[in-house]
Amino acid sequence: MELLQLTEAGLYCSAGDFHIDPWQPTPRAVITHAHADHARPGCDSYLAATAGLAVLQVRLGPDASIQALQYGETITLGRVRLSLHPAGHILGSAQVRLESDGEVWVVSGDYKRQHDATCVPFEPMPCHTYITESTFGLPIYRWPNPDVVFQDINAWWHGNQEAGRASILLGYSLGKAQRLLAGIDSAQGPIYVHGAVERINEAYRQAGVPLPSTPIASDQPRRTPWEKALVVAPPSVVGSPWLRKFGDVSMALASGWMQIRGARRRQAVDRGFVLSDHADWPALLETVHASGAERVLVTHGYSAALTRYLEGLGLSAEVLPTRFEGERLETSRDAVEE
Repeated sequence: MELLQLTEAGLYCSAGDFHIDPWQPTPRAVITHAHADHARPGCDSYLAATAGLAVLQVRLGPDASIQALQYGETITLGRVRLSLHPAGHILGSAQVRLESDGEVWVVSGDYKRQHDATCVPFEPMPCHTYITESTFGLPIYRWPNPDVVFQDINAWWHGNQEAGRASILLGYSLGKAQRLLAGIDSAQGPIYVHGAVERINEAYRQAGVPLPSTPIASDQPRRTPWEKALVVAPPSVVGSPWLRKFGDVSMALASGWMQIRGARRRQAVDRGFVLSDHADWPALLETVHASGAERVLVTHGYSAALTRYLEGLGLSAEVLPTRFEGERLETSRDAVEE
């Protein structure tokens, strides 16, 4: 019998009686990370990595019953030995390792292989069956060096300061915004944030992640000079009345989708910076290879394309259906919350 089965509520482990990132409320949920397509409210109990506990509590609410597990710590649920290991996606993101009767499965959740000062780096996990995301599972997606991206962001901000324009930098409120704040040159000028970003910033600071001071933009006096400022906000503010207070602005979006020509125009922004919290094509292939898995299940995003490529390499690969598509959902989540 399969260690994990796909049910109406998502991935279910009958040997341990729990779901992983369930799509609807369940009695026991193991959570890979706090993004909305992986951590949904209403479950009776949750199990997640200690590093992301503060963020998950913000997302699920103060009454959510959450058991925290240190990275690498093993517990037994039914006939399954379970442990959580760093995924490098956002603060507290985890791969779920399951072992039962000598069989090892790993559920990656979302992951990236690039450096990120705000979370623990990805840890390769050997296994028999590996479940990988494929949000950017096409050869066109190859990320530039993030240090170079941050230099470009600083230069864009400086150019706007010289021109007397406020700089509005867009990134998802959970994960991307904090990575941006940790990577930019905070000495270059005043930094403000949208209220939704600051709620998550506080959770990151509570978890020990150093971030620059980030006053909430909407709390500032009417005559605040914005010409030298950088304002970090979720993508949902585009076209909203919230932007009016800043006067003349330049808007930029940090996302893996900026790799595609025309994406910036469709998002109605002036600049696009290629910075993703997901694995690019080379990293996906590297990770699958490092797992040594005899079988690979591919989910989220360009799953069919990645599956065909892995089959061409001689691997046993198949698509694992999902109701959600990762980073695309986070845009709508921002729109709902902010």
